[in-house]
Amino acid sequence: MNYVSLDIFDLAVAALLILINGAISVLFSLGIARSLFIAAIRMSVQLAAVGFVLRYVFSQSTLWLIGLIAIAMVLIAGREVMSRQKYRFAGFWGYGIGVTALFAAGFTTLLFAMLIVINPDPWYEPRYLLPILGMILGNILTAVALGLNTLLTTARREQRAIEAQLALGYSWSQASNPIVRDALLTAMMPIINAMAASGIVALPGMMTGQILAGIAPVEAVKYQIVIMFLIAGATALGALIAVLIANRRLCDDRQRLRLDRISAKD
Repeated sequence: MNYVSLDIFDLAVAALLILINGAISVLFSLGIARSLFIAAIRMSVQLAAVGFVLRYVFSQSTLWLIGLIAIAMVLIAGREVMSRQKYRFAGFWGYGIGVTALFAAGFTTLLFAMLIVINPDPWYEPRYLLPILGMILGNILTAVALGLNTLLTTARREQRAIEAQLALGYSWSQASNPIVRDALLTAMMPIINAMAASGIVALPGMMTGQILAGIAPVEAVKYQIVIMFLIAGATALGALIAVLIANRRLCDDRQRLRLDRISAKD
């Protein structure tokens, strides 16, 4: 299996493209240049660290170690979900809803993939499990963050309309149905767009990486199709879990809208 090895100089040359983003930020006074460069450095350091960790994990194939890494990935992803929302629930709910959705949807889909679809030997083979979990969690993270942000933002904006329906005798489920629907549509739009554009507009990252590594294109396509189906199912399930829990948290036992449970992002 032949591939072109990249050195530090190649990475540094590619990093120059980030200057384009910085220039646009400065030119249009977007104020994101500093955040952009910090994100680029953070990404590079994190990926480098992950590379060394995975090299060790792949050589061990120990279930408990793989399990700890998988749980850590979910916990960190939950923190990212919370940080991407303009409004979020106060206290542990702001973090707990995202983690619950990520854990339930992520591991359900992962086990389905490892035990039924791909079925490697052993089933927890880290070369398969961790990359697939990472792709699944990354997309669930985006869907859950979008869904929760849309739900809470819309609930604040439509407060009078929701309370008016509740005063007229509508149940919470009936009054909140429009904002739940909008939240789910927003959450699932990215994966729908990704599937629609795959193969014609864009070559997905996993397939491209396998082809560059020397895998036959047809085999790479098979894996990519499986991954896209897994991601689609996981994002829908994760968004549904998060939005339904959040929607229930928005009301109390007396069918009242509880915006006092929401806090703005610091």
